Amino acid sequence: MKLAKTEYRGAPALALSTRALELVATTEYGPRIISLRAKDSPKAGNLFFEFPAAEKRYHGYYLRGGHRLWSAPEHIVRTYQPDDSPLAVTLLPRGFSLEQPVEAKTGLQKTIQAEVIGEGTFKVTHRLRNRGQRPLECAPWAVTVMPTGGYGVLPLLPKGSHEGGDLLPAYTLIPWSFTDLALPVWNFRREFIGIDPTRAVSAQKLGISNFPGWVAYWRAGVAFIKYARKVRDAAYPDLSSRVEIFTNGKIIELETLGALKSLEPGRTTVHVEYWTVLSGIPRPSTPAAFSRSLVPRINRWVGSLS
Repeated sequence: MKLAKTEYRGAPALALSTRALELVATTEYGPRIISLRAKDSPKAGNLFFEFPAAEKRYHGYYLRGGHRLWSAPEHIVRTYQPDDSPLAVTLLPRGFSLEQPVEAKTGLQKTIQAEVIGEGTFKVTHRLRNRGQRPLECAPWAVTVMPTGGYGVLPLLPKGSHEGGDLLPAYTLIPWSFTDLALPVWNFRREFIGIDPTRAVSAQKLGISNFPGWVAYWRAGVAFIKYARKVRDAAYPDLSSRVEIFTNGKIIELETLGALKSLEPGRTTVHVEYWTVLSGIPRPSTPAAFSRSLVPRINRWVGSLS
């Protein structure tokens, strides 16, 4: 493991790396993890999407790209609070923690902590702390922005048997008002839902209430996977979404959500993701590629986290 100071677009940043992976996080604004690279696949470059340096604000907010922490459910004021101020940096034995100043309009304070827990695995911890004077109902919302040109995979739960006594529903699909499930963006298969962001002609979004816990995005032979454990007996935002996929044809976002809580003043809520990158993976758009090439490697990786 190596932790070093670096720069991103002329501003201070931190680079956390192993022999397999390197991530870069900004320290002048955020918290944001702006870059993730697989060292054995240099041609893939930054696996995360980067908005142009001259991008315009969106509802007062620079999207920037990379990985960010928001609070759910989405709200035009609370969600889009600017994160343009320098961060409090804490160095850890296996990584770092980045904490933003308290947001004046919301009372929230956001922290992202990145740690190495294996040569090919980062643990990314997201914290929302209520520094305001009133309770706030919210959930951590971890958003990873990636470029198009690849293929996303949302795995479904194993199939049951009606004859065997499986009489109750297993999960809910959650579309937004602008979601069009007839578009070829969505590829519904027996074991997974595929997402082809290049087929999106307008904004599309889909959530799911229960799934195996991981979601993947493949591009140029490299698959980025993030995994989040379910909080037992917890409520989730957005009609019980635990993961959400957004694309508008220019980007694709892999979004996991933490439990929805009434956060009392002074209290903190936490959401943890685990990240890895798998190289040499064929495009997982067919049942064979999904079940034979992708899933076995992900299952071994997830098993190593317990």
